[in-house]
Amino acid sequence: MLKQSLQQKLLQKLSPQQIQMIKLLEIPTIMLEQRIKREMEENPTLEEGADKEDEYESNVEENDDSQNDQDEFTLEDYMDDDELPSYKLNANNYSKDDKFEEIPFSVGSSFGENLITQLGLRKLTEREEMLASYLIGNIDDDGYLRRKLEAIVDDLAFSMGIETNETELREVLDIIHDFDPPGIGARDLQECLLLQIKRKDLSNVVIKNTHDILKFHFDEFSKRHYDKIIARLNLSDDDMKDAISEVTKLNPKPGNAFSDPMNKTSEQIIPDFILENTDGVLQLSLNARNVPELRISRHYSDMLATYADNKKSGAKPDKDAFSFVKQKLDSARWFIDAIKQRQNTLLLTMNAILHYQEEYFLDGDEVKMKPMILKDIAEITNLDISTVSRVANSKYIQTHFGIYPLKYFFSEGMQTDSGEEVSTREIKKILEECISGEEKRKPLTDEKLSEILQEKGYLIARRTVAKYREQLNIPVARLRKEI
Repeated sequence: MLKQSLQQKLLQKLSPQQIQMIKLLEIPTIMLEQRIKREMEENPTLEEGADKEDEYESNVEENDDSQNDQDEFTLEDYMDDDELPSYKLNANNYSKDDKFEEIPFSVGSSFGENLITQLGLRKLTEREEMLASYLIGNIDDDGYLRRKLEAIVDDLAFSMGIETNETELREVLDIIHDFDPPGIGARDLQECLLLQIKRKDLSNVVIKNTHDILKFHFDEFSKRHYDKIIARLNLSDDDMKDAISEVTKLNPKPGNAFSDPMNKTSEQIIPDFILENTDGVLQLSLNARNVPELRISRHYSDMLATYADNKKSGAKPDKDAFSFVKQKLDSARWFIDAIKQRQNTLLLTMNAILHYQEEYFLDGDEVKMKPMILKDIAEITNLDISTVSRVANSKYIQTHFGIYPLKYFFSEGMQTDSGEEVSTREIKKILEECISGEEKRKPLTDEKLSEILQEKGYLIARRTVAKYREQLNIPVARLRKEI
Protein backbone atom coordinates (compact mmCIF):
# COMPACT_ATOMS: atom_id res chain seq x y z
CA MET A 1 0.00 0.00 0.00
CA LEU A 2 1.46 3.35 -1.06
CA LYS A 3 1.23 6.29 1.31
CA GLN A 4 2.45 9.84 0.98
CA SER A 5 3.49 11.90 3.98
CA LEU A 6 5.29 15.17 4.71
CA GLN A 7 8.15 15.12 7.22
CA GLN A 8 10.73 17.57 8.48
CA LYS A 9 14.27 16.31 9.15
CA LEU A 10 17.38 18.06 10.42
CA LEU A 11 20.38 16.78 8.46
CA GLN A 12 24.01 17.82 8.32
CA LYS A 13 25.35 18.02 4.79
CA LEU A 14 28.64 19.30 3.48
CA SER A 15 28.43 22.23 1.11
CA PRO A 16 30.32 22.09 -2.20
CA GLN A 17 32.82 24.59 -0.76
CA GLN A 18 33.49 22.35 2.27
CA ILE A 19 33.95 19.30 0.04
CA GLN A 20 36.39 21.26 -2.12
CA MET A 21 38.32 22.34 0.99
CA ILE A 22 38.55 18.75 2.26
CA LYS A 23 39.85 17.48 -1.08
CA LEU A 24 42.46 20.25 -1.29
CA LEU A 25 43.59 19.55 2.27
CA GLU A 26 44.31 15.90 1.48
CA ILE A 27 46.54 16.39 -1.55
CA PRO A 28 50.31 17.09 -1.27
CA THR A 29 52.11 20.08 -2.80
CA ILE A 30 53.01 18.40 -6.10
CA MET A 31 49.35 17.47 -6.74
CA LEU A 32 48.16 20.92 -5.60
CA GLU A 33 50.17 22.54 -8.40
CA GLN A 34 48.46 20.29 -10.96
CA ARG A 35 45.04 20.93 -9.39
CA ILE A 36 45.50 24.71 -9.64
CA LYS A 37 46.57 24.48 -13.28
CA ARG A 38 43.51 22.40 -14.11
CA GLU A 39 41.22 24.89 -12.35
CA MET A 40 42.78 27.80 -14.27
CA GLU A 41 42.21 25.97 -17.55
CA GLU A 42 38.54 25.38 -16.73
CA ASN A 43 37.81 28.79 -15.21
CA PRO A 44 38.70 31.86 -17.35
CA THR A 45 38.05 34.25 -14.43
CA LEU A 46 40.99 32.81 -12.46
CA GLU A 47 44.39 34.34 -13.13
CA GLU A 48 47.92 33.79 -11.91
CA GLY A 49 49.59 36.64 -10.02
CA ALA A 50 49.28 38.83 -6.92
CA ASP A 51 45.96 40.56 -6.37
CA LYS A 52 46.70 44.27 -6.96
CA GLU A 53 43.89 46.77 -7.40
CA ASP A 54 45.56 49.01 -9.96
CA GLU A 55 47.49 46.36 -11.90
CA TYR A 56 44.81 45.80 -14.50
CA GLU A 57 44.23 49.51 -15.22
CA SER A 58 47.94 50.36 -15.54
CA ASN A 59 48.53 47.45 -17.88
CA VAL A 60 45.68 48.57 -20.15
CA GLU A 61 46.98 52.14 -20.36
CA GLU A 62 50.66 51.33 -20.87
CA ASN A 63 50.58 48.17 -22.96
CA ASP A 64 48.32 47.78 -25.98
CA ASP A 65 49.42 44.16 -26.41
CA SER A 66 47.59 43.13 -23.24
CA GLN A 67 44.34 44.41 -24.79
CA ASN A 68 45.03 42.33 -27.87
CA ASP A 69 45.45 39.27 -25.63
CA GLN A 70 42.06 39.96 -24.07
CA ASP A 71 40.53 40.15 -27.54
CA GLU A 72 41.92 36.74 -28.44
CA PHE A 73 39.97 34.96 -25.67
CA THR A 74 36.50 36.38 -25.29
CA LEU A 75 33.55 35.10 -23.34
CA GLU A 76 32.09 33.42 -26.41
CA ASP A 77 35.22 31.27 -26.79
CA TYR A 78 34.42 29.56 -23.48
CA MET A 79 30.66 29.39 -23.93
CA ASP A 80 30.59 27.97 -27.49
CA ASP A 81 33.48 25.50 -27.41
CA ASP A 82 31.50 22.95 -29.41
CA GLU A 83 30.72 25.36 -32.26
CA LEU A 84 34.18 26.75 -32.97
CA PRO A 85 34.87 27.17 -36.71
CA SER A 86 37.69 25.08 -38.13
CA TYR A 87 39.83 28.09 -39.01
CA LYS A 88 40.24 28.83 -35.29
CA LEU A 89 41.60 25.35 -34.67
CA ASN A 90 43.96 24.96 -37.65
CA ALA A 91 47.29 26.67 -38.24
CA ASN A 92 48.44 27.25 -41.80
CA ASN A 93 51.58 29.28 -41.36
CA TYR A 94 54.08 26.94 -43.02
CA SER A 95 55.94 27.52 -46.26
CA LYS A 96 56.60 24.99 -49.01
CA ASP A 97 60.30 25.62 -48.55
CA ASP A 98 60.26 24.66 -44.88
CA LYS A 99 62.43 21.66 -44.07
CA PHE A 100 60.81 19.06 -41.85
CA GLU A 101 63.06 16.78 -39.86
CA GLU A 102 61.70 13.90 -37.85
CA ILE A 103 63.84 13.09 -34.84
CA PRO A 104 63.40 9.45 -33.82
CA PHE A 105 62.72 8.85 -30.14
CA SER A 106 64.26 5.69 -28.77
CA VAL A 107 62.08 3.86 -26.28
CA GLY A 108 63.55 0.95 -24.35
CA SER A 109 62.02 -2.50 -24.46
CA SER A 110 60.08 -3.99 -21.58
CA PHE A 111 60.98 -7.15 -19.68
CA GLY A 112 58.47 -9.25 -21.64
CA GLU A 113 59.64 -7.84 -24.98
CA ASN A 114 63.21 -8.76 -24.08
CA LEU A 115 62.17 -12.38 -23.49
CA ILE A 116 60.25 -12.46 -26.80
CA THR A 117 63.40 -11.17 -28.55
CA GLN A 118 65.43 -14.04 -27.04
CA LEU A 119 62.69 -16.43 -28.14
CA GLY A 120 63.19 -15.29 -31.74
CA LEU A 121 66.84 -16.37 -31.57
CA ARG A 122 65.87 -20.03 -30.99
CA LYS A 123 65.05 -22.55 -33.71
CA LEU A 124 61.54 -23.61 -32.74
CA THR A 125 58.50 -24.95 -34.51
CA GLU A 126 55.49 -22.68 -34.91
CA ARG A 127 53.65 -24.59 -32.19
CA GLU A 128 56.56 -24.37 -29.74
CA GLU A 129 56.87 -20.65 -30.43
CA MET A 130 53.15 -20.10 -29.70
CA LEU A 131 53.37 -22.06 -26.44
CA ALA A 132 56.54 -20.26 -25.36
CA SER A 133 54.99 -16.85 -26.11
CA TYR A 134 51.99 -17.73 -23.98
CA LEU A 135 54.20 -18.90 -21.10
CA ILE A 136 56.25 -15.70 -21.30
CA GLY A 137 53.02 -13.71 -21.08
CA ASN A 138 52.31 -15.40 -17.75
CA ILE A 139 55.72 -14.57 -16.23
CA ASP A 140 55.42 -11.76 -13.67
CA ASP A 141 57.74 -8.79 -13.14
CA ASP A 142 59.84 -10.75 -10.63
CA GLY A 143 60.59 -13.37 -13.31
CA TYR A 144 58.41 -16.15 -11.87
CA LEU A 145 55.80 -18.33 -13.55
CA ARG A 146 53.41 -18.50 -10.61
CA ARG A 147 50.50 -20.11 -12.47
CA LYS A 148 50.33 -23.89 -12.48
CA LEU A 149 50.98 -25.64 -15.79
CA GLU A 150 47.72 -27.52 -15.36
CA ALA A 151 45.79 -24.21 -15.35
CA ILE A 152 47.73 -22.95 -18.38
CA VAL A 153 46.79 -26.13 -20.28
CA ASP A 154 43.11 -25.29 -19.71
CA ASP A 155 43.65 -21.64 -20.70
CA LEU A 156 45.26 -22.62 -23.99
CA ALA A 157 42.40 -24.98 -24.77
CA PHE A 158 39.65 -22.45 -24.04
CA SER A 159 41.23 -19.17 -25.26
CA MET A 160 43.38 -20.29 -28.20
CA GLY A 161 41.97 -23.70 -29.09
CA ILE A 162 45.37 -25.36 -28.61
CA GLU A 163 45.34 -28.81 -27.03
CA THR A 164 48.48 -29.59 -25.07
CA ASN A 165 49.59 -31.23 -21.83
CA GLU A 166 51.83 -30.51 -18.88
CA THR A 167 54.71 -32.58 -20.30
CA GLU A 168 54.85 -30.54 -23.51
CA LEU A 169 54.59 -27.26 -21.60
CA ARG A 170 57.40 -28.36 -19.27
CA GLU A 171 59.64 -29.02 -22.27
CA VAL A 172 58.91 -25.54 -23.66
CA LEU A 173 59.47 -24.05 -20.21
CA ASP A 174 62.92 -25.65 -20.10
CA ILE A 175 63.79 -23.62 -23.20
CA ILE A 176 62.72 -20.41 -21.42
CA HIS A 177 64.86 -21.41 -18.43
CA ASP A 178 67.92 -20.93 -20.65
CA PHE A 179 67.06 -17.26 -21.24
CA ASP A 180 68.77 -14.37 -19.52
CA PRO A 181 68.81 -13.32 -16.75
CA PRO A 182 69.29 -16.74 -15.11
CA GLY A 183 66.33 -17.97 -13.09
CA ILE A 184 63.65 -16.69 -15.46
CA GLY A 185 60.47 -18.78 -15.59
CA ALA A 186 61.03 -20.49 -12.23
CA ARG A 187 57.91 -21.66 -10.43
CA ASP A 188 59.26 -21.15 -6.90
CA LEU A 189 62.33 -19.79 -5.10
CA GLN A 190 64.09 -23.16 -4.93
CA GLU A 191 63.85 -23.67 -8.69
CA CYS A 192 64.94 -20.08 -9.30
CA LEU A 193 68.13 -20.47 -7.23
CA LEU A 194 68.89 -23.88 -8.74
CA LEU A 195 68.59 -22.52 -12.29
CA GLN A 196 71.15 -19.87 -11.40
CA ILE A 197 73.60 -22.19 -9.65
CA LYS A 198 73.48 -24.64 -12.60
CA ARG A 199 74.87 -21.90 -14.85
CA LYS A 200 78.07 -21.98 -12.80
CA ASP A 201 80.93 -24.47 -12.73
CA LEU A 202 79.58 -27.52 -10.88
CA SER A 203 83.07 -29.05 -10.79
CA ASN A 204 83.94 -26.44 -8.18
CA VAL A 205 83.51 -27.89 -4.66
CA VAL A 206 81.77 -24.80 -3.26
CA ILE A 207 79.34 -24.64 -6.21
CA LYS A 208 78.66 -28.40 -5.91
CA ASN A 209 77.94 -28.12 -2.16
CA THR A 210 75.66 -25.13 -2.76
CA HIS A 211 73.79 -27.06 -5.48
CA ASP A 212 73.28 -30.08 -3.21
CA ILE A 213 72.07 -27.90 -0.34
CA LEU A 214 69.54 -26.09 -2.53
CA LYS A 215 68.33 -29.26 -4.23
CA PHE A 216 68.13 -31.74 -1.35
CA HIS A 217 68.02 -29.63 1.83
CA PHE A 218 66.30 -26.40 0.81
CA ASP A 219 63.69 -26.64 3.58
CA GLU A 220 66.36 -26.94 6.28
CA PHE A 221 68.38 -24.17 4.64
CA SER A 222 65.43 -21.77 4.53
CA LYS A 223 64.81 -22.42 8.24
CA ARG A 224 68.55 -22.02 8.94
CA HIS A 225 68.93 -25.48 10.44
CA TYR A 226 72.58 -25.45 9.46
CA ASP A 227 73.61 -28.11 11.98
CA LYS A 228 71.37 -30.68 10.29
CA ILE A 229 72.76 -29.85 6.83
CA ILE A 230 76.36 -30.08 8.06
CA ALA A 231 75.69 -33.49 9.59
CA ARG A 232 73.85 -34.93 6.58
CA LEU A 233 76.29 -33.70 3.93
CA ASN A 234 79.37 -34.17 6.11
CA LEU A 235 80.48 -30.55 5.70
CA SER A 236 82.72 -28.37 7.82
CA ASP A 237 81.71 -24.99 9.19
CA ASP A 238 83.87 -23.29 6.57
CA ASP A 239 82.18 -25.29 3.80
CA MET A 240 78.80 -24.17 5.10
CA LYS A 241 79.92 -20.53 5.28
CA ASP A 242 81.15 -20.68 1.68
CA ALA A 243 77.84 -22.18 0.52
CA ILE A 244 75.84 -19.50 2.34
CA SER A 245 78.05 -16.83 0.79
CA GLU A 246 77.43 -18.31 -2.66
CA VAL A 247 73.65 -18.30 -2.15
CA THR A 248 73.71 -14.64 -1.14
CA LYS A 249 75.21 -13.84 -4.57
CA LEU A 250 72.14 -15.29 -6.31
CA ASN A 251 69.15 -13.16 -7.24
CA PRO A 252 65.82 -14.26 -5.70
CA LYS A 253 63.96 -11.95 -8.13
CA PRO A 254 65.70 -12.31 -11.51
CA GLY A 255 63.10 -10.16 -13.26
CA ASN A 256 64.40 -7.14 -11.36
CA ALA A 257 67.82 -7.69 -12.89
CA PHE A 258 66.44 -6.48 -16.21
CA SER A 259 66.66 -2.71 -15.97
CA ASP A 260 66.15 -0.50 -18.97
CA PRO A 261 67.05 3.14 -18.25
CA MET A 262 64.44 4.29 -20.76
CA ASN A 263 61.69 2.56 -18.75
CA LYS A 264 62.76 3.66 -15.30
CA THR A 265 60.33 5.89 -13.40
CA SER A 266 62.01 8.06 -10.82
CA GLU A 267 59.98 8.97 -7.79
CA GLN A 268 60.70 12.39 -6.37
CA ILE A 269 59.45 13.63 -3.03
CA ILE A 270 58.59 17.32 -2.86
CA PRO A 271 58.28 18.38 0.80
CA ASP A 272 55.20 20.35 1.85
CA PHE A 273 57.03 22.02 4.74
CA ILE A 274 60.57 23.32 5.15
CA LEU A 275 62.10 23.46 8.63
CA GLU A 276 65.31 25.37 9.23
CA ASN A 277 67.39 25.41 12.41
CA THR A 278 69.19 28.73 12.81
CA ASP A 279 71.32 28.75 15.99
CA GLY A 280 68.79 26.63 17.86
CA VAL A 281 65.78 28.60 16.59
CA LEU A 282 63.34 26.55 14.46
CA GLN A 283 61.75 28.32 11.50
CA LEU A 284 58.87 26.64 9.70
CA SER A 285 57.59 27.63 6.27
CA LEU A 286 55.30 26.19 3.60
CA ASN A 287 56.93 25.02 0.40
CA ALA A 288 54.97 27.14 -2.08
CA ARG A 289 57.78 27.41 -4.62
CA ASN A 290 55.78 25.94 -7.51
CA VAL A 291 52.32 26.96 -6.31
CA PRO A 292 51.25 30.16 -8.11
CA GLU A 293 49.39 33.05 -6.47
CA LEU A 294 45.83 33.42 -7.69
CA ARG A 295 43.55 36.39 -8.27
CA ILE A 296 40.18 37.20 -9.80
CA SER A 297 40.31 38.56 -13.35
CA ARG A 298 39.46 42.29 -13.38
CA HIS A 299 38.25 41.93 -16.94
CA TYR A 300 35.44 39.57 -15.95
CA SER A 301 34.70 41.45 -12.71
CA ASP A 302 34.15 44.63 -14.71
CA MET A 303 32.06 42.65 -17.20
CA LEU A 304 29.76 41.42 -14.41
CA ALA A 305 29.47 44.95 -12.99
CA THR A 306 28.51 46.22 -16.46
CA TYR A 307 25.81 43.58 -16.79
CA ALA A 308 24.45 44.54 -13.33
CA ASP A 309 24.39 48.26 -14.22
CA ASN A 310 22.59 47.58 -17.48
CA LYS A 311 20.00 45.56 -15.61
CA LYS A 312 19.37 48.42 -13.16
CA SER A 313 19.04 50.93 -15.99
CA GLY A 314 16.34 48.87 -17.64
CA ALA A 315 18.45 47.33 -20.39
CA LYS A 316 18.20 43.60 -21.01
CA PRO A 317 21.65 41.99 -20.74
CA ASP A 318 22.46 38.58 -22.17
CA LYS A 319 21.04 36.27 -19.51
CA ASP A 320 23.27 33.30 -20.39
CA ALA A 321 26.41 35.45 -20.42
CA PHE A 322 25.50 37.07 -17.10
CA SER A 323 24.84 33.67 -15.49
CA PHE A 324 28.06 32.19 -16.90
CA VAL A 325 30.28 35.03 -15.65
CA LYS A 326 28.67 35.09 -12.19
CA GLN A 327 29.03 31.32 -11.78
CA LYS A 328 32.70 31.36 -12.82
CA LEU A 329 33.53 34.34 -10.58
CA ASP A 330 31.87 32.68 -7.56
CA SER A 331 33.74 29.45 -8.29
CA ALA A 332 37.04 31.33 -8.54
CA ARG A 333 36.48 33.11 -5.20
CA TRP A 334 35.60 29.82 -3.50
CA PHE A 335 38.70 28.18 -4.92
CA ILE A 336 41.03 31.00 -3.77
CA ASP A 337 39.46 30.96 -0.28
CA ALA A 338 39.86 27.17 -0.12
CA ILE A 339 43.56 27.44 -1.04
CA LYS A 340 44.14 30.07 1.67
CA GLN A 341 42.27 28.01 4.24
CA ARG A 342 44.30 24.94 3.26
CA GLN A 343 47.59 26.78 3.77
CA ASN A 344 46.46 28.14 7.16
CA THR A 345 45.30 24.71 8.34
CA LEU A 346 48.58 23.08 7.27
CA LEU A 347 50.68 25.68 9.09
CA LEU A 348 48.48 25.51 12.20
CA THR A 349 48.78 21.73 12.40
CA MET A 350 52.50 21.56 11.62
CA ASN A 351 53.29 24.29 14.16
CA ALA A 352 51.45 22.27 16.79
CA ILE A 353 53.49 19.15 15.90
CA LEU A 354 56.67 21.23 15.94
CA HIS A 355 55.88 22.65 19.39
CA TYR A 356 54.95 19.20 20.74
CA GLN A 357 58.15 17.54 19.45
CA GLU A 358 60.48 20.56 19.80
CA GLU A 359 63.27 18.62 21.54
CA TYR A 360 63.30 16.04 18.75
CA PHE A 361 63.31 18.59 15.91
CA LEU A 362 66.34 20.40 17.34
CA ASP A 363 68.77 17.55 16.63
CA GLY A 364 66.70 14.64 15.21
CA ASP A 365 67.44 12.23 18.06
CA GLU A 366 64.67 9.60 18.07
CA VAL A 367 65.13 9.00 21.80
CA LYS A 368 63.78 12.52 22.42
CA MET A 369 60.59 11.90 20.44
CA LYS A 370 57.52 12.02 22.66
CA PRO A 371 54.54 9.71 22.23
CA MET A 372 51.98 11.60 20.14
CA ILE A 373 48.65 10.64 18.61
CA LEU A 374 46.21 12.51 16.35
CA LYS A 375 44.04 13.42 19.34
CA ASP A 376 46.91 15.34 20.99
CA ILE A 377 47.32 17.65 17.99
CA ALA A 378 43.55 17.97 17.53
CA GLU A 379 43.21 19.25 21.10
CA ILE A 380 46.01 21.80 20.64
CA THR A 381 44.68 23.16 17.33
CA ASN A 382 40.95 22.81 18.15
CA LEU A 383 40.57 20.92 14.89
CA ASP A 384 38.74 17.66 14.30
CA ILE A 385 40.81 14.48 14.42
CA SER A 386 39.80 13.72 10.82
CA THR A 387 41.20 17.11 9.74
CA VAL A 388 44.53 16.41 11.45
CA SER A 389 44.58 13.00 9.79
CA ARG A 390 44.07 14.57 6.36
CA VAL A 391 46.93 17.00 7.00
CA ALA A 392 49.27 14.18 8.08
CA ASN A 393 48.36 12.01 5.10
CA SER A 394 50.83 12.10 2.15
CA LYS A 395 52.62 15.19 3.49
CA TYR A 396 56.39 15.52 4.01
CA ILE A 397 58.64 17.92 5.89
CA GLN A 398 62.23 18.77 4.98
CA THR A 399 64.41 19.14 8.07
CA HIS A 400 68.13 19.68 8.61
CA PHE A 401 68.45 15.94 9.32
CA GLY A 402 66.36 14.55 6.43
CA ILE A 403 62.94 14.43 4.78
CA TYR A 404 60.21 12.63 6.74
CA PRO A 405 56.49 11.95 6.28
CA LEU A 406 54.32 13.60 8.94
CA LYS A 407 53.00 10.20 9.98
CA TYR A 408 56.53 9.39 11.17
CA PHE A 409 56.15 11.71 14.15
CA PHE A 410 53.02 10.00 15.47
CA SER A 411 53.59 7.06 17.80
CA GLU A 412 51.94 5.40 20.75
CA GLY A 413 53.19 5.77 24.31
CA MET A 414 54.33 3.34 26.98
CA GLN A 415 55.22 3.83 30.63
CA THR A 416 58.55 2.84 32.19
CA ASP A 417 58.92 1.34 35.66
CA SER A 418 59.39 4.90 37.00
CA GLY A 419 56.08 6.03 35.47
CA GLU A 420 57.68 8.09 32.69
CA GLU A 421 55.87 8.17 29.35
CA VAL A 422 58.11 7.13 26.43
CA SER A 423 57.48 6.71 22.72
CA THR A 424 57.29 3.25 21.19
CA ARG A 425 59.74 4.54 18.58
CA GLU A 426 62.35 4.87 21.33
CA ILE A 427 61.75 1.24 22.33
CA LYS A 428 62.08 0.11 18.70
CA LYS A 429 65.39 1.94 18.41
CA ILE A 430 66.75 0.15 21.49
CA LEU A 431 65.41 -3.13 20.09
CA GLU A 432 67.31 -2.55 16.82
CA GLU A 433 70.52 -1.77 18.73
CA CYS A 434 70.20 -4.97 20.78
CA ILE A 435 69.66 -7.14 17.69
CA SER A 436 72.45 -5.45 15.69
CA GLY A 437 74.89 -6.12 18.53
CA GLU A 438 73.84 -9.71 19.23
CA GLU A 439 76.07 -12.76 18.70
CA LYS A 440 74.99 -14.16 15.33
CA ARG A 441 75.74 -17.75 16.35
CA LYS A 442 73.25 -17.39 19.23
CA PRO A 443 70.78 -14.62 18.30
CA LEU A 444 68.55 -13.17 21.01
CA THR A 445 65.08 -14.65 21.28
CA ASP A 446 62.00 -12.50 21.86
CA GLU A 447 61.92 -13.69 25.47
CA LYS A 448 65.53 -12.61 26.01
CA LEU A 449 64.91 -9.25 24.31
CA SER A 450 61.94 -8.69 26.63
CA GLU A 451 64.17 -9.37 29.65
CA ILE A 452 66.83 -6.92 28.37
CA LEU A 453 64.24 -4.18 27.87
CA GLN A 454 62.78 -4.80 31.34
CA GLU A 455 66.27 -4.48 32.82
CA LYS A 456 66.50 -1.07 31.09
CA GLY A 457 63.23 -0.03 32.74
CA TYR A 458 60.80 -0.70 29.88
CA LEU A 459 57.87 -2.84 31.02
CA ILE A 460 57.22 -4.79 27.85
CA ALA A 461 55.92 -8.32 27.28
CA ARG A 462 57.38 -10.90 24.88
CA ARG A 463 54.41 -10.71 22.47
CA THR A 464 54.86 -6.93 22.30
CA VAL A 465 58.53 -7.42 21.46
CA ALA A 466 57.49 -9.80 18.68
CA LYS A 467 55.03 -7.18 17.33
CA TYR A 468 57.66 -4.42 17.29
CA ARG A 469 60.23 -6.76 15.73
CA GLU A 470 57.82 -7.62 12.91
CA GLN A 471 57.09 -3.90 12.35
CA LEU A 472 60.83 -3.39 11.95
CA ASN A 473 60.95 -6.27 9.38
CA ILE A 474 63.39 -8.20 11.57
CA PRO A 475 63.05 -12.02 11.33
CA VAL A 476 62.85 -14.33 14.33
CA ALA A 477 66.03 -15.46 16.11
CA ARG A 478 66.16 -18.77 14.22
CA LEU A 479 66.30 -17.00 10.87
CA ARG A 480 68.96 -14.55 12.08
CA LYS A 481 71.35 -17.34 13.01
CA GLU A 482 74.66 -17.44 11.19
CA ILE A 483 77.56 -19.92 11.20
